[in-house]
Amino acid sequence: MTRRAQHSEDGSVTLFVVVLAVALLAAIGLVVDGGGKIRALQRADEAAREAARAGSQMLDVPRAVRGQRVTLDPASAARAARAHLDAAGIQGTVTVSGGEVTVTTRARYQPVFLALAGFGPMTVTGSASAGPVKGDEEVRR
Repeated sequence: MTRRAQHSEDGSVTLFVVVLAVALLAAIGLVVDGGGKIRALQRADEAAREAARAGSQMLDVPRAVRGQRVTLDPASAARAARAHLDAAGIQGTVTVSGGEVTVTTRARYQPVFLALAGFGPMTVTGSASAGPVKGDEEVRR
């Protein structure tokens, strides 16, 4: 009976190590995949900002040269923003209205560790607006 009492805790350290290893792998997976999703979100936001800025530079040049109001050329602005999105390899939509270019983007992130748990690709979105600014105007965004 004494011998059995001495071995009653056999395997308890092994179980502890297994549980600890699984918990550590889960934590590492959340950090890696969380960071990947944040990077995808930053990429979508940055692509939207850059495309909106590219579109906002497409001015109606004849009116600006004549000293009239500085306005966007809507067709050129939309083309420039879409071209920027295409060059960046990001999907998105472009709208031009009220003197502003608004871009909404979508990017996908494929999880590494969470894919093992059955989580599939994640879609993140970004958006930005930009418009022409005269030299003495304050920047709105």
